[in-house]
Amino acid sequence: MCSSFFLKAILLYLAILLQMNVVVSGLNLSTDDDALLKIKTRITDDPRGVLRSWNNSLPFCMWPGVTCGRRHQRVTSLNLTDKGLVGSLSPFIGNLSFLRYIILNDNQLHGSIPPEIGRLSRLEILSLRNNFFTGEIPTNLSGCSKLRFLHLSPNRLSGRIPNIFSSLQMIRTIVLVKNNFTGEIPPSISNLTYLERLFLGDNPLGGSIPDSFNQLKKLRQLELGANGLVGEFPGSVPKEIFQLSSLSIVLDLSQNNLSGVLPHEIGNLKSLGYLDLSENSLSGELPSSFSTCVNLQTLNLSRNFFHGSMPEALSSLRGLEYVNMSRNNFSEPIPTYLQEMDLKYLDLSYNNFEGEVFVKGVFANTSMISIHGNRKLCGGIPELHLPKCTTSDSKRGSRKLSARVVIAISLSSTIVGLALVSFILFYFCITRNKDEPLDTISTKSFEKISYGRLFKATKGFSAENLIGTGSFASVYKGVLDESGLIVAIKVLNLNLQGGFKSFMAECDALRNIRHRNLVKVITSCSSIDFQGNDFKALVYDFMSNGSLESWLHSIHQMLDLAQRINIIKDVACALEYLHCHCGNVVVHCDLKPSNILLDTDMVAHVGDFGLAKILSLEGVSKANNNSSSVFRGTIGYAPPEYGFGSGVSANGDIYSYGTLLLEMMTGKEPVDLVFEGGLTLHSYARNALADGSVLQILDPGLLNENTDEQSLISLVKIGAQCSLESPHDRMDIETVVHDLISITVKTCNQS
Repeated sequence: MCSSFFLKAILLYLAILLQMNVVVSGLNLSTDDDALLKIKTRITDDPRGVLRSWNNSLPFCMWPGVTCGRRHQRVTSLNLTDKGLVGSLSPFIGNLSFLRYIILNDNQLHGSIPPEIGRLSRLEILSLRNNFFTGEIPTNLSGCSKLRFLHLSPNRLSGRIPNIFSSLQMIRTIVLVKNNFTGEIPPSISNLTYLERLFLGDNPLGGSIPDSFNQLKKLRQLELGANGLVGEFPGSVPKEIFQLSSLSIVLDLSQNNLSGVLPHEIGNLKSLGYLDLSENSLSGELPSSFSTCVNLQTLNLSRNFFHGSMPEALSSLRGLEYVNMSRNNFSEPIPTYLQEMDLKYLDLSYNNFEGEVFVKGVFANTSMISIHGNRKLCGGIPELHLPKCTTSDSKRGSRKLSARVVIAISLSSTIVGLALVSFILFYFCITRNKDEPLDTISTKSFEKISYGRLFKATKGFSAENLIGTGSFASVYKGVLDESGLIVAIKVLNLNLQGGFKSFMAECDALRNIRHRNLVKVITSCSSIDFQGNDFKALVYDFMSNGSLESWLHSIHQMLDLAQRINIIKDVACALEYLHCHCGNVVVHCDLKPSNILLDTDMVAHVGDFGLAKILSLEGVSKANNNSSSVFRGTIGYAPPEYGFGSGVSANGDIYSYGTLLLEMMTGKEPVDLVFEGGLTLHSYARNALADGSVLQILDPGLLNENTDEQSLISLVKIGAQCSLESPHDRMDIETVVHDLISITVKTCNQS
């Protein structure tokens, strides 16, 4: 009897406890529901109607932009990127206590950042990029101890950057560029031992770089351009900062008031790819330790007071592509090694160089060099319009060569000349008998087009004709007056570092390639605008159906299975041509949905070759093993080996292709918030293949009664095999095309 009484008591206690949990859970759900509705009330304009369904007709976990946890119905993510929202951010966001991601990029939100965000102890990502927020960063943001990513650029924030970083030990990325912060760089940033990327440029901070910055052992990118920093180097910028071997991508200290000489320790930055010290008051000669910065690709020292000669140490930097030494006090002859380097652009203007200008390498192309303002230069190619060199000029501009060197050069030149003649004869013979290429073109080159005609074609590059933007360019729709031809005009932003390099890379890649699945360049423009600024643009065929990205993630339009398979095959055919059939191996380096354009017939065309690399057939295996410190591609689509400094290769494009294929089949982007804790789009597909649940991960729009399930599984399998982590384990593109043709035939027969 006693035991029966205790049993009943225990059961009663458990029932009461269960009821309390239900009540508490209901209260928590009610809190999230109420908080979201309060957030909605602060939005004054919702042009796309995204928040229209935020009402009681649906559970709030199904509202657009809202993601809930799997184990509980609590809001974990609020992602309303690029929805055109106007208004302010409600302080009730602080009531979403399970929130891990706040991503409100590319809207028109204003007002202050609610300090209530500091209550979100689980918050990992706070990204308010490209809005109009004002006021200061809330000091109680220190309560977000798990914050990993903070992006508040550009906005209209002001005041001092709060000294809160001692509490944000997990943070890896801080981006505060293009605001109005003042009051120097907080020393507490030095405590962030996991910090990898720090971007504070374009803020009137003033002051100097804290001495303790040498503690940031994992820092890979440091951008402090246009911060009003002052003082002498002993890159107020302590020598210890140059001992951060982790700096492998960017060091930007441009547009400050730094003075003094470059310390010898700059040679410790062996992995750095981009160095910009322009527009300061630095002086002295360049240190010979530059020779150990072997991965440097961009070097900008313009608008300083450096003097002396360009050191021989720079000849060791075989990866240099962009060099700007303009508006300094460099003198003596131009170094001979510059003509032997594979430079894409060289600016030596407004210095005191003297002697003969070379005619080889970068000096053979006027669009790739600038030497204005050096009054003692002579010679060069005729297009430079320099005076002819006298005997004394030539002696100043050249160095004595030993007889052995002269013989070696002469012999090498003879061999190269014979090889070139043989190649021309061989090429002429085979092209005369070769079948017509896949996409025949006229042998007559299109003439370059003027800035004025492009200005007229786009109605003054008006916003109504803007159809897309990228890292280095904006794309406009235009109508050429003389023919009525509708074109896409890609205008390069030459003010951005890398803009000119992107233009040259695209020109190099597209100069001799033609294929039905590649964008077709009609003509180009290299001129000046009406204000006298440099202007460069490429003119393409207009693709009336826009980018693949606009179709994959749209609620207004949908690709059926047949269309997706055709697009997948089109892109594979383009890659097969680039990798196997265009003379050299062309590696695209940035294959993703936004770079795949669809014409009127929904035929896919691969575009945007701004990051492309051309590898000679003889040097492919070697090129694949070369290291490169500059990351190429887009996060999520770029292969993992690029992140570790491996050189670009055709295998890298295969990884991007596999990721693209899986995105088309699942409807999920590789950076979808569902992929966390080590889960990736690749492992998501691989796991489904292993346990036979592929149909459960597919985009629901692909499933209907006529669908050939085996074809769907085969496509997912190709995507998973192409996106394997090891480059050598991935499929080759010719096998991919063969398998896709088989799937296409099967699907057509089924339908």
